[in-house]
Amino acid sequence: MQRARVFLSLLGAGLAVAAFAPQASATPAANEGPAVLASGPSPIVGCDGDQPTSGTNFPNSEVEPWMAVNPANPSNLLAAWQQDRWNNGGSEGLVTASSFNGGLTWTTNANTKSSFCTGGSPANGGLYERASDPWVDFSPNGTAYLMSLSVDTNAGGIGIHPNSMLVMRSTTGGRSWSDPITLIRDENPNVLNDKNSLTADPNDSSFVYAVWDRLAPPAEIAPTIAFENAVASRGPTWFARTTNGGTSWEAARLIYEPGTLNQTIGNQIVVLPDNDQFDGQLVDFFDLIHFSNKPPGRDFSIALVRSDDHGATWDKRATVVDRHNTFQGLVVDPDDPNPSTRLVRTGDIIPQGTVDPNTGAIYLVFQDMRFGGVRSSIAFTQSLDGGRTWSRTIKINKTPTDIALGNQQAFNPVVSVLEDGTIGVRYSDFRANQDTPAVGVLATDEFLIHCHPTTPTACTDPANWGDEVKQTDTSYNIRQMPFARGWFPGDYVGMDTDGADWLPFWAQPSGGDPANDFVRRVGLITPVP
Repeated sequence: MQRARVFLSLLGAGLAVAAFAPQASATPAANEGPAVLASGPSPIVGCDGDQPTSGTNFPNSEVEPWMAVNPANPSNLLAAWQQDRWNNGGSEGLVTASSFNGGLTWTTNANTKSSFCTGGSPANGGLYERASDPWVDFSPNGTAYLMSLSVDTNAGGIGIHPNSMLVMRSTTGGRSWSDPITLIRDENPNVLNDKNSLTADPNDSSFVYAVWDRLAPPAEIAPTIAFENAVASRGPTWFARTTNGGTSWEAARLIYEPGTLNQTIGNQIVVLPDNDQFDGQLVDFFDLIHFSNKPPGRDFSIALVRSDDHGATWDKRATVVDRHNTFQGLVVDPDDPNPSTRLVRTGDIIPQGTVDPNTGAIYLVFQDMRFGGVRSSIAFTQSLDGGRTWSRTIKINKTPTDIALGNQQAFNPVVSVLEDGTIGVRYSDFRANQDTPAVGVLATDEFLIHCHPTTPTACTDPANWGDEVKQTDTSYNIRQMPFARGWFPGDYVGMDTDGADWLPFWAQPSGGDPANDFVRRVGLITPVP
């Protein structure tokens, strides 16, 4: 979530306060320095949290990165990722890294207690074989939170086959983590708590919100479902909150029931400004999947529910933001005809959103295949009234359209807003693959594009999105990353802002490792008078 922050800018090797004023509509963006390596060799390599025969592990891989900026100290950045990914779900554990100089240097912390390999034990409540779905955020007072989906995949493993949602807290900017608090624990192998996110209320440090979907077959007695992102008979939204700054958490509970043969996934809560118009309302948006043959039939929609009392109560009915008649947009290697090796696993069913803390505008981005023959493009829509109504959905990525169709795919968008209201969206695409059309090499790059909302509806016009800034210095081969039901950078990729600059955070193969994490600072160029 983006919030008002002290404005800092990197100048050379140090940090200095930057003069910052509202920018003209034509203000371009530019990288302010090189991409910075935030991770490295695995700090837990060689640890066997799960039986080696239970899958294929990818040591020295850091995937699905997420990051946040400390509003109480914007030079403090915090990141989390899956460390040493398994091919069939999760990783050996979640690892975090913190920076206290705006991202110039990073210190890794493997003692998150999210799994056995990261310090989990029976005594501290973190004894699990694997961990997945890392999410970090900061409260206004600088307290950090880390959320994990932690699991045992084998009934004969180190645990007794549970899956849980855990939350850890840090008052040291990520240098150390508390023992986990368990929000929910299911020991039924037919039930999976999945695809979590966590939001610290930017208006009040007392409140933090956790949300996820809970997949279950009828009566929870059907054959065992898959480890993650499984399709079950129902997948309602579950929720937990703290009202005392993380000292304790209320019991987890169901807040939205989509009905039998339907499910939610990709739940994420955003918080509106605490003013007379919005009163700090919560908006939980998600992908709503209908598998029923009843109206409206089988489809995928972006939908949301709202709360006007810090999550104590929620809408009973969901508001549909955008309805799809087809899957949002699978990503594939256009040069590989083999269906078992061509899929690139991305956030094709995961919407990402943010709120402008000054205006209360909500911005959503997601992958979509409605724009011509392209399998996956970046879609954008906005709401100016707290999520009740939405603008038309538009394509915003600038991937060239004069190249081969398969290379026009764009994926894994994430959105954040600068203090002056400028919207930034980062995404990946394959345009460089046009020059390397060969099976085994899938050239990939990272980009950031922005729009200045000079009027409330300016950014609902695709023509007002431009000035694309490339984040990667050289293209990388995404087929060197772990293969987990597809070449896997993550179901989501991170970005935050300190108010003055965007800080995209992504994973790519580097130094012989399957994936390392990088951050880059991107800011607006003030026009010369």
